[in-house]
Amino acid sequence: MKAISWRIVGTIDTIIISYFITGKLTMALTIGGVEVFTKVFLYYLHERVWSHIHKINIKFWERTNDKRYEVKGVEKAAFRKVG
Repeated sequence: MKAISWRIVGTIDTIIISYFITGKLTMALTIGGVEVFTKVFLYYLHERVWSHIHKINIKFWERTNDKRYEVKGVEKAAFRKVG
């Protein structure tokens, strides 16, 4: 119930901001309606990616010999050479 009420608050916020920007209630309601579906779709995609995040080895910072830190890249576990 908390997630649904938060989604409603977010949509109302989008409608209000859209109304202030466009000055048209129908446009603001349309933007708010579209936003509901795009947010649900984006959340679904986010969850799909997040469920596979454990397969990715991320090293953001690695200490070097001279006591500095440098940024390292992302290595996907599926493409890592085995053996």
